[in-house]
Amino acid sequence: MTISGTMLYSSQNYVTIGEEAKDKVVVLPLGAIEQHGPHMAVSTDTDIVTMVAMGAEEKIGEKMMLCPTLSFGSSHHHLSFGGTISISPALYTQVIVDLVSSLLEGGFRRIVLLNGHGGNITPVKQALALLSHRYDKDIQPNIVLATYWELAGSAFAGDPPMESPALSHACEYETSLMLHLFPEKVDVSKVVRARRPKSNGYTGWEDDEPYRGVTIFKQTSFISSNGCSGEPQLATAEKGAHLYKYAVESLVSFLESFSQWPFLDKLTNNNNG
Repeated sequence: MTISGTMLYSSQNYVTIGEEAKDKVVVLPLGAIEQHGPHMAVSTDTDIVTMVAMGAEEKIGEKMMLCPTLSFGSSHHHLSFGGTISISPALYTQVIVDLVSSLLEGGFRRIVLLNGHGGNITPVKQALALLSHRYDKDIQPNIVLATYWELAGSAFAGDPPMESPALSHACEYETSLMLHLFPEKVDVSKVVRARRPKSNGYTGWEDDEPYRGVTIFKQTSFISSNGCSGEPQLATAEKGAHLYKYAVESLVSFLESFSQWPFLDKLTNNNNG
């Protein structure tokens, strides 16, 4: 499945980019190159987030400019399975700071980091804190992290036709999306549900327990026998088409809203109410 775009950052010259910067939301997709079990390509996270971004660009290209996807993510927890190329969390935070700073230097003030990999979330949030400290005093840009499956809400959290409770890793959700978008990168003959640790009642090894304020972090090889999570054996291309539709629509709705967000000024305390 391919989608051609018209407002792609990499296809423009620097003059056009500079002219468009003040009026456009710039979207930088964040992927990963990491193991996705024995049945899927290591490019899965990068492929999916790129296609979701391209689907939105096709619909509202007049409001956004789409950067090339940052293919490498923070994936050290997957290294023991092989196939993974990872940036350490601290360095990934600095990479995001540098890339966003470059976009700000180029004149963009509305920046969306569109995430497609769970391991990126914490270091990107740290980058947002550093960027806020650096730039809020002078230019007050709107810079956000948006993770596509969280934007899409209940469609990625158990609503029919999905049969498992939430997206995890190389699961029913990701496998379905890849069967729809890139079926040549899925070997259904190798789909096997992983063995996992027994639930302890407090921490979810993937989606087996609701969040109760307790976090433990383990390398993937300690919580999955083959690198998968969830229920990949339940995946279908039809489910993938359903998920892709919701992912694109939710991203479009968010970008249309974000393009109108005001830039915030510093609030002052006074006696005028």
